[in-house]
Amino acid sequence: MNAPSLQVIGAGFGRTGTTSLKKALEILGLGPCYHMQTAMTRLRHPYFWLRAHAREPVDWRQFFRGHRAAIDWPACEFYRELMAAYPAAKVVLTVRDADRWYDSVAGTLHAIGSCFPWWFPPAIARMQDAIIWDGRFKGRFDERDTAIAAFHAHVEEVQRCVPAERLLVFDVAQGWEPLCAFLDRPMPSQPFPRLNDRARFERIMLALRASQWAVPAAVLALIIGWSLVIRFR
Repeated sequence: MNAPSLQVIGAGFGRTGTTSLKKALEILGLGPCYHMQTAMTRLRHPYFWLRAHAREPVDWRQFFRGHRAAIDWPACEFYRELMAAYPAAKVVLTVRDADRWYDSVAGTLHAIGSCFPWWFPPAIARMQDAIIWDGRFKGRFDERDTAIAAFHAHVEEVQRCVPAERLLVFDVAQGWEPLCAFLDRPMPSQPFPRLNDRARFERIMLALRASQWAVPAAVLALIIGWSLVIRFR
């Protein structure tokens, strides 16, 4: 039995509703769906993406064996290579208001990487730096206007490069109708998933900030406790 082949390629940046789209595609029977969450939980995957970024030969079909869709970073940066590897796959370009997109990325992925670089395993940090922060944004994501210009440039490039019959420009706020029509899938009876994992990132940030104080506080408490023991012996 042949392994499933990619049927959907996501060309939209992370934080454009890709978590909701991932769930939606899986509801439509187009899962498993590869996502940044996948890349971060597979030990060897960051090295594959670093090789692809370095333009080394990679086997896309072997890598995505078992997946029916691939969206979000880092896959979206290779949408043209994936289109060539999967000529029958359709492309979904997720979009949203650019200012809200920037605020979302700045407050989640970029904030964690900037404030707590030790939190990401080294291979994942290298992958994100090479492909996203230093690659796509040329080390200038902190410059809001520059990052937003890169966002718009990518959207325009995708619309220019992908044949119209193969492309859906999609805001997840539009819900099921355009997505199902484009993918020729029946409309599910359940509501379109509205998954915003920014709250999860905020909890991670809170925990990381707390951890920065926890160790020094424990050491200080130990020192104080030991000094009191010595004083009152």
